[in-house]
Amino acid sequence: MDFQNLALKRQKRRRLWLGGSASVIVIAALAIGIARLGPALPTARRANLWIGTVQRGELTIHVRADGVLVPRLSRWIAAASGAEVDHILVRPGATVTPDTVLMRLSNPEVQDRLSSAQAGVAEAEADLAAKRTSLQSQLLDERAALAAARAAYASAKIKVDADATVAAKGIIPMVQYKQSLIALKQLGYREQIEQQRVAVFGGNIRAQLAAVQAALQQQRSNLALRQRQVAALTVRAGLAGVVQEIPVQEGQQVAAGANLARVADTRSLMARLQVPEVQAKDVALDMPVSVDTHDGLIDGTVTRIDPAVHEGSVRIEVDLRGKLPPGARPDLSVEGRIRVMRLRNVLWVGRPALGQSDATISLFRLDPGSDTATRVPVRLGAASIDRVQIIKGLAAGDKVILSDTSIWDKYNRIRIE
Repeated sequence: MDFQNLALKRQKRRRLWLGGSASVIVIAALAIGIARLGPALPTARRANLWIGTVQRGELTIHVRADGVLVPRLSRWIAAASGAEVDHILVRPGATVTPDTVLMRLSNPEVQDRLSSAQAGVAEAEADLAAKRTSLQSQLLDERAALAAARAAYASAKIKVDADATVAAKGIIPMVQYKQSLIALKQLGYREQIEQQRVAVFGGNIRAQLAAVQAALQQQRSNLALRQRQVAALTVRAGLAGVVQEIPVQEGQQVAAGANLARVADTRSLMARLQVPEVQAKDVALDMPVSVDTHDGLIDGTVTRIDPAVHEGSVRIEVDLRGKLPPGARPDLSVEGRIRVMRLRNVLWVGRPALGQSDATISLFRLDPGSDTATRVPVRLGAASIDRVQIIKGLAAGDKVILSDTSIWDKYNRIRIE
């Protein structure tokens, strides 16, 4: 009996050893199989993904830029002299004509200077009149002296002619005749001198009158300045349009040259856009632009590009064509789309998140007939606002995930539900 029990025990131990070995082998095989399967694929919901299809055809490249509408014609009205703001008659937003009075200023010194200038003009006019009268009198005296010289010369010539006749007959001595000739010659010189004096005095008159007239003109210019300063105390719009800004208040003292009001012609507006500096290199004059006022679209053309960069952007101006939407007004925020080029027969797809022009990125391409997507390298070309050119890595008809996939950066494949 003891012999049989020992054999039975050995058989049981053998069965246990064989069963354990089989279990270890099975577990090892399962571990190896699981290891070969790799990590589990992450899952993404199709409803949360932006999936685009690669297409072949025409691709228009646009540059997007935000900006505002600004008046083509506007002006600041400045104070002509220091003054006090008495009354403001209009407020920003008012429609005005060139003669509309915006405000009235006061400055007693300006009025005093006007009175002084008026007196100066009156005094200069009186000086001119007196000078003209005095010179005319002197000119008459010179002409009278010339007339007397001519009369004396004529009388002496008659006497010489008479003395020549009687001297030839011996009635008078020859000496007396020669004396008459000498006197005639002297009177001829006198007449010439008087003629020269009259001519010279005439030029002198013009010079003296010019000096007095210049002084009068100076006084009149001063008077015109003082009149403009007084007139400028009544501030007028000077332009048909809308009052944009009045940066002063009643009772405020303003210095000469200080801005009093800004008036803009709202009938003619243009768009001023801010283009990011990295995209400004693609923008050129005369490029077509579509401006969205959020109340309608307006076509336009690039007419000016600022040569400098301001806070990371380049300012451009767009000339608008056609009728403006009803809500268009100065300083209205707008969005512009500048068409910089048009590519034909190229591959393109919606612009991926973080996708830049002329860059190589990786995208998840959906595997046909499967619920998985595989990461592939893609070379991008020209990029527009919402589309990008495909240079290499995809074919027409491929479907790719365009939304942000950075959470799966360490995976080359994902499963899509």
